[in-house]
Amino acid sequence: MKIDRRTALGLIGLGAASPGAAQAAAGKVSFQHGVASGDPQQDKVVLWTRITQTTPGGQIAWRWTLKPVGGGAAKSGTGFTGPERDYTAKVDATGLVPGRAYTFTFEADGVTSPVGRTMTLPAGPTRDVIIAVASCSLYPQGYFNAYRAMADLPRLDLVLHMGDYIYEYGGPGTYGMGSAVAGERPHDPPHEIISLADYRRRHAQYKSDPDLQAAHARAAWIVAWDDHETTNDSYASGAQNHQPATEGDWTARKAVALKAYYEWMPIREPRAGQSMSEAAARSFRIGDLAQIIMLETRLTARDKQLTYDNDMPMVGDKPDLAAFRTKLYDPARRMMGPAQEAWLAGELAGSVKAGHAWQVIGTGVFMARVKIPNPATDFPAEALASMDEAGKTRMRRWGALAGQPYGLDMWDGYPVDRERVYDMIKQAGARPIVVSGDSHAFWASELADAAGKRVACEFGGTSITSPGGGDALKFDIGAVFARISDEVIYNDQSSKGFVLVTLSRDAARGDLVAVSTIVDKTFTVRTAKSFKAVPEGAGISGLTEV
Repeated sequence: MKIDRRTALGLIGLGAASPGAAQAAAGKVSFQHGVASGDPQQDKVVLWTRITQTTPGGQIAWRWTLKPVGGGAAKSGTGFTGPERDYTAKVDATGLVPGRAYTFTFEADGVTSPVGRTMTLPAGPTRDVIIAVASCSLYPQGYFNAYRAMADLPRLDLVLHMGDYIYEYGGPGTYGMGSAVAGERPHDPPHEIISLADYRRRHAQYKSDPDLQAAHARAAWIVAWDDHETTNDSYASGAQNHQPATEGDWTARKAVALKAYYEWMPIREPRAGQSMSEAAARSFRIGDLAQIIMLETRLTARDKQLTYDNDMPMVGDKPDLAAFRTKLYDPARRMMGPAQEAWLAGELAGSVKAGHAWQVIGTGVFMARVKIPNPATDFPAEALASMDEAGKTRMRRWGALAGQPYGLDMWDGYPVDRERVYDMIKQAGARPIVVSGDSHAFWASELADAAGKRVACEFGGTSITSPGGGDALKFDIGAVFARISDEVIYNDQSSKGFVLVTLSRDAARGDLVAVSTIVDKTFTVRTAKSFKAVPEGAGISGLTEV
């Protein structure tokens, strides 16, 4: 279908989701960043907005109103916000009816916000649920057409955002600034973000985008961060893109990044005594149908990633693969800590005991085993010939590492920890559908333990805009990964979009939804591929193309 972004909001009856709608009434405040909801449960949901003052300063009083769709008694309440939380407003609206759709607004100084739509989770028998899975929205790289397509879906119950909601880079020549539309979408502030003020400005810029606002106004979101909400390739004690000598203490940077995240995102605040990173691991029950289990795999316990450049021992000019694998398979290396692993085991077991058909495990990074290809035998000769010297050097490096794990920042870089997760799945008799982000590619995979037994299926989501391998390599590199990697059924390294997951008791279906362009505001939407799995005894079947 062809979608003109200037008229698309009217298709779902949420024209007020446009930021311009809030400006119609003159006042001292405005709602330039839209509204959002998140972390729904059977009886409550988080509502969010941000209030912009003509002249910033002091406290602002606000009111929220939540109305059941189809009629019924409205709920409302009041609050205050100020510079201590960057004028964002968030409330956990409680006492709601399970499985009920609501509309909501905020009001301040006589001005009413755009209208948002949300829904509580169902209780008891549940026929199905439709979930959009998104990740990796690099603002300068392109228009957020995929968010617009998500907002225009005829039905959407939930959005799972798997991370890289914002990016920390900024300035000429930085990531994304080579795009055809980067000139009109440079990052704000125009430098790498480090301070609390920086992170707040970057969140504000992203939420000024009308397509992202429309997607937030369409349905409740359950969000997770990956690395770029802090900085690239982050782990518990540092990050690849953090230099303490010039950028200060990592703990301080991580703290301000997460403070801004909790201010600007529709996520429930940490409980008393719970750290901000620990609070990101949480679960949601969808009636008797499924449990969504969101993992935190970056900032609580992750050990520093291995890299082939820094951690590969060499014997002469050849890599010592055996010595490297000893490091890789060190059982002490963690993606998650023992506390979160114990929590995950309990959530899986509890979901199975409750009779859920599915357990949806949300993780920021890809879980399947993926092999490094050998360019000399797996790539077209003309592709290699057209590369510059830097590209040819990289391909020679790949040739020396062919068959080794591709993504050391992903679960492939933490194989013992991944095996512990698979042991939990088998012990619980769970039927997991893993949904993941980070890779900027579509994946449909069957996950197997060390003995080769299938334990889960995975739908890996591509990016909203961030560049994938297919953008740089002008051939079907995704088909190569699928051919050489036993667990990968399908891989698309070029498309931008999201995964639409539909769960019923009979099947778990993943539609890989792609937009035609991210550099034109008029675009089309297609389903690149569709796959489904079905319950199989105490486990899950393989994927079949629909």
